[in-house]
Amino acid sequence: MLPAWRILDANANRAREGLRVLEDIARFVLEHAGLAERCKQARHAITGAMEDLGRACGGGDGTITLAWRDSACDVGVGIKVSGELARADIASVVEANAGRAAEALRVLGEIAKTMHAGGSGSNSGDAAVSSAANLVAKSCATFEQVRYEVYELHRAIGLALGAGGFSSGTSDNQPRVCVLLTQRLCTHHAWDRVAAIALDARADMIQLREKDVPDRELLDRAKRLVAMCREHNARCVINDRPDIALLAGAWGVHVGQTDLSVADIRRLAGRGLHIGVSTETLDQARAAAQHGADLCGVGPMFPTTTKEKPRLAGPAYLAAYLAEPATARLPHLAIGGITPANVSELARVGCKGIAVSSVVCSSPAPGEVVGALRQALVPQ
Repeated sequence: MLPAWRILDANANRAREGLRVLEDIARFVLEHAGLAERCKQARHAITGAMEDLGRACGGGDGTITLAWRDSACDVGVGIKVSGELARADIASVVEANAGRAAEALRVLGEIAKTMHAGGSGSNSGDAAVSSAANLVAKSCATFEQVRYEVYELHRAIGLALGAGGFSSGTSDNQPRVCVLLTQRLCTHHAWDRVAAIALDARADMIQLREKDVPDRELLDRAKRLVAMCREHNARCVINDRPDIALLAGAWGVHVGQTDLSVADIRRLAGRGLHIGVSTETLDQARAAAQHGADLCGVGPMFPTTTKEKPRLAGPAYLAAYLAEPATARLPHLAIGGITPANVSELARVGCKGIAVSSVVCSSPAPGEVVGALRQALVPQ
């Protein structure tokens, strides 16, 4: 039984360490109190189960594992693999530590089963043996429950990080000017010409927004637009349609409150698509952030003829979005009636990115409009 205590001690430490990493990511990266609390509760459940095992086997206060800890003589301490020495992003940290915790919990559950009731130090008769057996069974059940909780925490935290994975080594995902491209609004130029002019003027995102184009034609347009955006190192987003976005190789998809959820799109695309979500309230934005959106549309800012809205969120909503830690971490695109004449109102509250449609698409000089909008925004 003595080597078993060393195994239990090592794996309890591994499981708690992995969960602590997940907890801090939920707390400080995602600003998600609920997920952080679940990680904390899981850590404490492991500690409680270990104490129960110690008492079951005569350890009194449950610290028997400490007596058998021998890190200095552990033959596994120096064993390393190359993958342990680098992490691509926060998402890969989650992957590694959730796996570490789950594997450790499997070991804990299996070894705990060998800690027979009435082990060392328990010679007080049938009652003591029965009590010890119950404690062992309770510990085994706890390890299994926590292991399944780790699976769920892995899923929830991993998806909440979004497609970007919070990489510290990549460029900022905050777009500055996104042009929402709709053919019927392109009154002076063909839709693809508007896109080309906007890209030449340094629009860094183009969103294809067509509600009535047949699927095959929509896919063809999406592929053409993706190719154009790549030539300009810009991002192409498809409105509403993750299937078209995936087939065209687009950077992302943008959805509204009644379209497919972020969770459903992740089931289709994994991290293969960045997901933008339109929001009109701070509660909607918080929900989008918690569910793993990569970007939030924030609006409507001003009256617009492109889409009829019963109410305006206005610049005050953008200011609240930027002041809320849970949402400010996400890139944003203010949207709704934005023009070179009013964009300075948004710049004053800290706006870094805008989405525009008719002001560019319907202009005889789309490039001049894009340039004026970029110039008015907060420098990046």
